[in-house]
Amino acid sequence: MAQRVMITAGASGIGLAIAKAFANNGAKVSVCDFDERALGEVAQFHPQISAAHVDVSNEKAVDQWFDKTMGDLGGIDVLVNNAGAKGPTGNVEDIALDDWRQCVSVCLDSHFLCARRAARPMKEQKSGNIINISSTAGLYGYGLRTPYAAAKWAVIGLTKSLAIELGPYDVRANAICPGSVEGPRMQRVIKAEADGRGISADVVAKEYTQSQSIKRFVTPEEIADMCVFLASPAAKMVTGQAIAVDGHTETFHIGS
Repeated sequence: MAQRVMITAGASGIGLAIAKAFANNGAKVSVCDFDERALGEVAQFHPQISAAHVDVSNEKAVDQWFDKTMGDLGGIDVLVNNAGAKGPTGNVEDIALDDWRQCVSVCLDSHFLCARRAARPMKEQKSGNIINISSTAGLYGYGLRTPYAAAKWAVIGLTKSLAIELGPYDVRANAICPGSVEGPRMQRVIKAEADGRGISADVVAKEYTQSQSIKRFVTPEEIADMCVFLASPAAKMVTGQAIAVDGHTETFHIGS
């Protein structure tokens, strides 16, 4: 039977790569996203992927998406919590509480809201996979990006706790910690840091890759490959893990 997969923030970047990878493996895939323009382009990439406009930090919107999508798919086998926000860039004393809360709401609350809805049906069918997208920032911390780093650390705590709760039902939960992933979002992160530090974007970009054993950015497809593996029978005893896909971070990049 085809896997039934739900992916948040799946209309572009890492999320779209994950959606395409599952669809290419024969899964039935539904994505949601807040970016209406990107949602309009999803069908052009793969007609098997359904899409919906959802604010995943909003409890009611998440519940409505799950109610409709689980009805359309006939259930859920895989949840990929990919939604995130880069949050503000700056010294902690300069960060506004509203900016902190908005970042944590998207990066953490959305994972909780979706995992909460996926847990019951997965427990009832005694199978399923929850894959949370954290970050190497959730392993090392991240100077000038404290809201983002705090949320990504919390995602790992959520993941390990889910693994404990759901393991007796043969439901697995893992976190993927991408390093620096190539694409427009990373370019925006680099520009914001460069502007804040008064240096060029090229210098900041080089700092990121020089801190890795494999000195290049990760591709979205490499994150997608790990998601497909974790949701496969080949990983049936892998749960509660925070797995870095980052070319091996030797010294984590810390802006100053």
